[in-house]
Amino acid sequence: MQNTSFSMSWGNSLLEMLPSKALLLPQTSELLISDIHLGKAEYFQQNGIPLTNNSDQQNLSRIKNIVKNNNPKKLIILGDLFHSKYSISESLKSNVENLSEALNIKIELIVGNHDIGCKVKNIRSLDYKRSSNFIFSHEPIAKYEKNILNICGHYHPKTFLKNSQDKLSFKCFAMDQKNNILYLPAFGDLTGGYPCKTSFRKWAIISEKEIIEL
Repeated sequence: MQNTSFSMSWGNSLLEMLPSKALLLPQTSELLISDIHLGKAEYFQQNGIPLTNNSDQQNLSRIKNIVKNNNPKKLIILGDLFHSKYSISESLKSNVENLSEALNIKIELIVGNHDIGCKVKNIRSLDYKRSSNFIFSHEPIAKYEKNILNICGHYHPKTFLKNSQDKLSFKCFAMDQKNNILYLPAFGDLTGGYPCKTSFRKWAIISEKEIIEL
């Protein structure tokens, strides 16, 4: 069954998975995204691999659209906002630092491994965050408590749909039910993916408007 979003419950809380690769928590009005990797094109250019520079603007534009469409009180980025401290231009830094004011929203960053050394103003940085019966992190953490769901990124989950002739890969939300971990899809345009374990529950992002549970 195809949906413009997909909802699931965790305890008394609702989680709404969006085809925009974002997760909305309606009770706390928090919108979560992960693994944007701003500056990745510039990083590859510095290493002799030609890539166009428009991916950062596309990613920032998509962030603005999902905030506008969902009107959360807070945007939480689950790590890897940037790709490298060596590829942050002054223009990119300025655009990111102005994002909170432009969107009229508080922004928090759970620091990811690629964010080390990337300092920007107007975004609060945290190692992890506890909210309601969730704990937000970049990489998965050890099982926290029986009734706590760890929501994280880092994994860049993807899954496959195939028939007798074709096999296509899609970014997805992935749930490790054994360890109470929900992995968010990578938000960035230039991010790859890592195949999910077959035991994971998966929701494939078919298009910008459709998500399907597998």
